[in-house]
Amino acid sequence: MTDQPNGFADRASSREKAWIRSIAGAYRDVITRMYCRMRFVILRQRFLEEIGQYLPDAGNVLDVGCGFGLFALYFAGTNPKIHVHGLDLNRARIEQARMVARTLGVTNVTFEVGDARDLRWQGGLDAVYMLDLIHHIHRQSARQLLERLADRLHSGGRLIVKDIDTAPRYKTAFTWLLDWIMSGGEPVDYWP
Repeated sequence: MTDQPNGFADRASSREKAWIRSIAGAYRDVITRMYCRMRFVILRQRFLEEIGQYLPDAGNVLDVGCGFGLFALYFAGTNPKIHVHGLDLNRARIEQARMVARTLGVTNVTFEVGDARDLRWQGGLDAVYMLDLIHHIHRQSARQLLERLADRLHSGGRLIVKDIDTAPRYKTAFTWLLDWIMSGGEPVDYWP
């Protein structure tokens, strides 16, 4: 960023923060809106930028376990040359993600109810990312899923996995509480 005029990073950050507020504010349900704001707080702007640097400048990107579509909408909205395809098992969350995409006018994102283990993607992918999902998958199944997803990537494509660590304990406990609330008590397995 040294080539950019002074203040460029600050302006870009302001635009991205405004986009985050727009996404979170577009959900009609108050509880979902609060959850979305918390997710963006937990996954700080710095992490979004770090993850975003590994996404392609253009092409097809798969968001596995997209939930309400927060990050698919964020990346699609900040990079109009990519097409983000969100995939999640929860039909109600996918419907909300579709509604927010329509509300915000984001046309380079699609959402589908489905299981990544049964992915029937035509052609290759330029990137696949999974954010805070692995702890919802049995350890023995996680490796198989990662291998299957990696096989779908074009040469040079990237598989990005970010998940919860077991330290510090207070952050893990807070995340466990959010997971418990949002998944209805479904068991999770945090591993370093």
